[in-house]
Amino acid sequence: MKTIFRIILLLTLVIPTISEAQLKPIEYQDGSQIQIGFISKPEKAINNKAGILILPAWMGIDEHAKETALELSKLGYFTFVADIYGVGNKPTNYSEAGQKAGYFKKNINEYHKKIQLALDQLIAQGANPDKIVVIGYCFGGTGAIEAARINMKVKGIVSFHGGLGRDDLRAIDPILPRVLVLHGADDPYESEAEIKAFQNEMRKADADWEMVYYSNAVHSFTDKGAGLDNSKGAAYNKKADKRSWKSMIKFLQEVL
Repeated sequence: MKTIFRIILLLTLVIPTISEAQLKPIEYQDGSQIQIGFISKPEKAINNKAGILILPAWMGIDEHAKETALELSKLGYFTFVADIYGVGNKPTNYSEAGQKAGYFKKNINEYHKKIQLALDQLIAQGANPDKIVVIGYCFGGTGAIEAARINMKVKGIVSFHGGLGRDDLRAIDPILPRVLVLHGADDPYESEAEIKAFQNEMRKADADWEMVYYSNAVHSFTDKGAGLDNSKGAAYNKKADKRSWKSMIKFLQEVL
């Protein structure tokens, strides 16, 4: 029955739609837990077969992450959307998302493992292991920063409105990947103290880092499904979305 269920699930995932026509589901495992991420291979890869690992926001793999994978694939990059939660564990509402994301933030080594497993899949699908950047949104942005903190074998990371906090008891080691943080200037979920602590961490780690602020932008400024009401703390901002995308593309060109 499990085998039949998995076949049906995979067939469901590959039903073509406008946004998923070039995405292929890839099944992998974390122990007994089945994970299903998405690969997008470029029709014409850039010369060094560079790859981008995409870490989704707290609701798990969503249309935004898939669209990002496709857009970057069109530019010549191998892309892989990571499945952090695994089959059967995708949140159905914000409350569940908060609990599940919170679990990985508290059990950070397990988050690291999930990211590494997805990175392994990106490489297995043809990406150059020496030319990879990790990007992430919100919870995924936190994951991207974590990839830098533990010096995963990547050239750089890009965090879009990601959480910056860390356990103060953790040691600060030198950070080798380049770091780009794209941040809403009015994001209410990151305090001035936490931002300052993050910047001091980057200095102590002797990281090659930069942080860009976008005016009138709050949390989730790249998410078109977040609405337009800044007073809620999370809202889409078209200008910040476009500007942050351009910042990322420039970063990728420099790093890869």
